[in-house]
Amino acid sequence: MTDTAARSRQGVIFAISAYTMWGVAPIYFKLLENVPAMEILSHRIIWSFLLVLLLIVGLKRMDRIQPVLANRKQMLRLTIATFLLGGNWYLFIWAINNDLILDASLGYYINPLLNVAIGMVFFGERMRTMQLVAIALAVIGVLIQVVTYGSVPWIALILASSFATYGAIRKRLPVDSITGLWLETMILLPLMLFYLFGLAESASSNLFDNTWTLNLLLVAAGVVTTAPLLCFTAAAQRIRYSTLGLFQYIGPTLMFILAVWLYGEPLEQSKLMTFAIIWVALAIYSLDTLIFQQRSRRA
Repeated sequence: MTDTAARSRQGVIFAISAYTMWGVAPIYFKLLENVPAMEILSHRIIWSFLLVLLLIVGLKRMDRIQPVLANRKQMLRLTIATFLLGGNWYLFIWAINNDLILDASLGYYINPLLNVAIGMVFFGERMRTMQLVAIALAVIGVLIQVVTYGSVPWIALILASSFATYGAIRKRLPVDSITGLWLETMILLPLMLFYLFGLAESASSNLFDNTWTLNLLLVAAGVVTTAPLLCFTAAAQRIRYSTLGLFQYIGPTLMFILAVWLYGEPLEQSKLMTFAIIWVALAIYSLDTLIFQQRSRRA
């Protein structure tokens, strides 16, 4: 096996690992369903901040932080992106612990199609015909649920739009993922500390009153946040980004399976129809991506 083939194989393994960890994350958050979502988010930010700081020191990347901190425009854009990410994380945790994993799954199915639309509107990227068809089908799928079920899938739409917008902002920021994650957690850290030690009044807010198992689970929030990101970064360094994108459906698919078969969330006909149309749209989108890759290699 050549070095290139070996790196590609490693990249695939890292990609599958990253999206699998994101897909099974609901199992972890379900273990904390008695803890308020904002409290879980606080622990996620605090322990991620400390863990990523250790990684940055260990990898000797402290020199990458100061240039970003000194650039006001970059910090402003990063702050906007950070609050979008924080809101996304909070809603994701809240949805899981309120038995709405299916809605979260739908949101992350819609996300890649929304990324394509944002690329066209804000970055001047040209969309191919099959991509337009895929986006149109996604819109139809959402409208069917609105008309037949009588409600807007707001959790799915907010999760998809917030993460897609976050990704669009981060795409234009020359900050690597590990440094960016640490700065994002640093921005949110004061608010989370103020909430946890000043406002939180739940039975679990005082770590000294908790069982060691609960505290261990809360501290593990840092690993749950950081581990898949590190795998994702390693995969992105080894395989084409477009190829990496084809693995992103692992996450919402695992969430869908967990919601229906493990946690018994009801799957109404209208919601199933919406999922089916989104799946068709994603199949068209993926097929178009594969065809485009093959043509690019031949050219």
